[in-house]
Amino acid sequence: MTSDRSPSPAGADRPGLHGQATPYRMTVTTALPHAEAVALADEQLASWLKQEGCEEPPPTPRTAPGEPLGGTAPATERLRLGERVLLDRDHGPLRGGPGAGRYDRRRLRTPAPHGTRQLTLTVATGAGGPTWVRLESETHNTGSGVRTPCRVPVPELARTLLPLLDAADGPAAVHSAPRVITADEVDDLIDELCDPARRLPTVVASVPVNHPLDHWVEDVVRPLCRQLPGLATAYVLDPGARTGFNVALEFHTVYGGAVRTYLPEVDPASRQDSARHPVLARGRIEQDPRRAAGLLAREPRRLAADQPLPPPLAAVPVLRVPPPQLRPAAGPGAVPNPRALADEGTGTSGETGTTAAPIAEPTADAAAATADELAALAHEEQQDRAEQQARADELERVRHTLRLERRDRGPSRDGHEGRTRTGPRGALSGRHCSGPPTAPAGVPAAAGRRPAAGRPGKPETFTELLTRLTEFPLLTFTGDQKSALALDGLQCAGAGWARLAWDGLTALQEYAEAAVRGSAGGDFKQWCEHTPDGCHRFPPRKAVRGESRTVFSHTKWKRERMLPVPESVDASRRAFMGAHLRIGGGRTAPRLHYLDDCSGSGRIYVGYIGLHLTNTRTN
Repeated sequence: MTSDRSPSPAGADRPGLHGQATPYRMTVTTALPHAEAVALADEQLASWLKQEGCEEPPPTPRTAPGEPLGGTAPATERLRLGERVLLDRDHGPLRGGPGAGRYDRRRLRTPAPHGTRQLTLTVATGAGGPTWVRLESETHNTGSGVRTPCRVPVPELARTLLPLLDAADGPAAVHSAPRVITADEVDDLIDELCDPARRLPTVVASVPVNHPLDHWVEDVVRPLCRQLPGLATAYVLDPGARTGFNVALEFHTVYGGAVRTYLPEVDPASRQDSARHPVLARGRIEQDPRRAAGLLAREPRRLAADQPLPPPLAAVPVLRVPPPQLRPAAGPGAVPNPRALADEGTGTSGETGTTAAPIAEPTADAAAATADELAALAHEEQQDRAEQQARADELERVRHTLRLERRDRGPSRDGHEGRTRTGPRGALSGRHCSGPPTAPAGVPAAAGRRPAAGRPGKPETFTELLTRLTEFPLLTFTGDQKSALALDGLQCAGAGWARLAWDGLTALQEYAEAAVRGSAGGDFKQWCEHTPDGCHRFPPRKAVRGESRTVFSHTKWKRERMLPVPESVDASRRAFMGAHLRIGGGRTAPRLHYLDDCSGSGRIYVGYIGLHLTNTRTN
């Protein structure tokens, strides 16, 4: 927010280093019952999809009358409503045990000019508390270095839902447009500003002296507040209200056509507190109204991103919609049960997992649709199996070559069986493993990563590292194994690249376990800077949040970092992975690039392990 008293930070209105637009996040309450709020949201979402030319989603089964709050098991389903249009729906109990409450969630992904738009609507009701509604809109840019808008626009769904839900923020009603305040309402407005339950900023606009109120509201204030619905409450003081308001708040005044943003916890008796609440002067508004609207929305956007979630929303489990897998039919000509498909494809994973959607057995009327769906699922499964088999074949070929070299060379000069000097620089190849180890059933992920009997604690080559990736349940390697295997031929004895990469993967796994529970306290960089006791520490200076603006804006260099992800993460099956770990130094400088999707799919995707990708310092 730009103020006459507190200048905005440089570059705050430009796109971030990763080129992603600032997301939109709305968090309000409603007095409506949970089921009614969900029904309204589904109705408005279906109406918007119809306007966009997409198929309307089928009705969602409602909670039976008298069913206890949060008494059902979690359930999820994925609907394909058009080309690159996916709707994920899930509902179930909140984390915290029986009676904690329940939630319903909708996640819609639609194509954008240079990526994917994602809209997530969550309705959560705690035991004995109000119903919370959270709407998030963001874009995932997968283009070739194009400049993106600095912020995601206010979703049309927010403008339509606010009045229907009678949305509130503590004591205040949240309107989609500014409301005029008269002299009789000044005391109520001041009480609202000082109420400790208020979470959203309150924007108060004044009217210039001798300027018609209606004209100023329509021509100036409404366009100025166009980016505020769901992010702030907005009011306009009429001439009578202006005097009373400024007398009561002598240190927090607003007048002369200026607009002031009042953050939560206003202290009207404190002169120092007035500096927290920025003022946008009339001259700046009239000079560039569009720019002024962006400046006015900046502080509400920041507050919406930084504020912690209320307990019911924080207790919503992570949405998990892995690709479904087919099961063999029970007999000749039998049609597989879609519920079985969903059960196998979704499953559960710890306290944040969700079970499959309760889909009824197909009837004769739905047989054709079911057959088409099963055929599409079979095709997707066949493609996934082919890709996995190709990677397995390549890894087996390399492993076979190493076995032959070990057999021909015999014991190395250091006298240790199973180690051989290979490569032009005498690189030390690690012990060969006959198969990838897995954590025992029922053992926590952290315990499952302990070294098995006879196995070194850390792999000494990337060949072994790749075979042991299953020890990290929340990490998925989507890249090309060749780039990682090539490091074994370059690595100097004692360099420890594979061991350092293993340290990084171990730390990423522990971070992911905390992130899906909502207890990570920030991103992976912050996790490394403040590693909890008992967790593996990875050097913070080797954890990099993203690439430079130069790399992102260079088409070829950015394309190198557009790495594979599942379609459930991005419809294009590619995502920009600027975040990386430094697992080596010098001219070759190996790197590990990853995508943190713990807030979406509940996983981290490792898209590349290998030599440093192209930038200004590489040849």
